[in-house]
Amino acid sequence: MKRIYVAGPITIGNYAANVRQAVDAGVELMECGYSPYIPHLDFLLVFVKPLSFEVLLEHDKDWLILCDALFRLPGESKGADIEEAFARENHIPVFYSISSLVA
Repeated sequence: MKRIYVAGPITIGNYAANVRQAVDAGVELMECGYSPYIPHLDFLLVFVKPLSFEVLLEHDKDWLILCDALFRLPGESKGADIEEAFARENHIPVFYSISSLVA
């Protein structure tokens, strides 16, 4: 099963809506037969122990490097921009729609 990293806004705009958008995308990817990694769910870690943006980003890069592709959600996001650049630097394909990823 191919692993897909879901990248997109978390803290810019409506936090709950951003997490929901990522989870919805993850569910759709699962329904298409993929195994998504949704870094938006890292917010649960922060409830237990405050972690810096940099620590979370490094944690997420450790997962991203294992993925077969990155699926980029729309919206402004410093973290997703960094993750997308990291994916490209490591020859991980980047997709902007699930239909193009599936095709």
